[in-house]
Amino acid sequence: MQTPLRLIILVLFTAVIALPWKPAQAQDPLRIATEGAYPPFNEVDKDGKLVGFDVDIAMALCEAMGTTCTLESVAWDNLLPELNAGKFDVIVASMAKTPEREEHAIFTDYYYRSRSMFVGTPSTLFFQTREGVKGMKLAAQEGTVQEQYLRDNFEGSASIVTAPDMKDCFDMLHKGEVDAVLSDSLTIFDFLQSDKGKRFDFIGNPLPADDPSSEACIAVAKSKPQLAAQINSALREIRFNGTYDRINLKYFPFSIY
Repeated sequence: MQTPLRLIILVLFTAVIALPWKPAQAQDPLRIATEGAYPPFNEVDKDGKLVGFDVDIAMALCEAMGTTCTLESVAWDNLLPELNAGKFDVIVASMAKTPEREEHAIFTDYYYRSRSMFVGTPSTLFFQTREGVKGMKLAAQEGTVQEQYLRDNFEGSASIVTAPDMKDCFDMLHKGEVDAVLSDSLTIFDFLQSDKGKRFDFIGNPLPADDPSSEACIAVAKSKPQLAAQINSALREIRFNGTYDRINLKYFPFSIY
């Protein structure tokens, strides 16, 4: 006797329903590192939470890529070594692209631009020549392109002082331990709005526009070139859909792109 076709379909359908359901294997979260000591781009708030422009951009990129992310704070000097060690996949920490750093990571398109400048007391007679800074104490965060600029241009004339993070650099300036600090102008802008920064101002001239610190990029593990391309695509998406501008205006009253 031939089994009716409808009965066969019903039996098969029932069997499929009876099978235990297993969700598709979840994609591993994208592991992102930032410094956590570079306000207003990245810092740890009073509740121990990572906040700032870099953090918001990182989360917006994850959303644009349709992936979950984890975020952790890593000391500046450890960022690239730990990226190479496979402890995370991406660095979103206002990092400038340099030939030396490109040996250790793939860098995306820039996600903001800013000139480096000096900050000090407005009364400081500051001329950016070896003779003009003779006898001064100039500070920068260690391991940055700003530190390298000071050493290349003023070492032997001025005393070069470094600190592990920018908060320490600005504290030295506030305490009168250094005459000027060289940093990203946007970080200085944030410092000048604080109580400690009220009596200081930009001094001297911005570093040249082609200085590598002018463009902040995202560093990606060398083993993940496809991820770098995905991030570049996501950067374009958040620029075009207005997400980037909303984040920008949360921290700055002007465009930093």
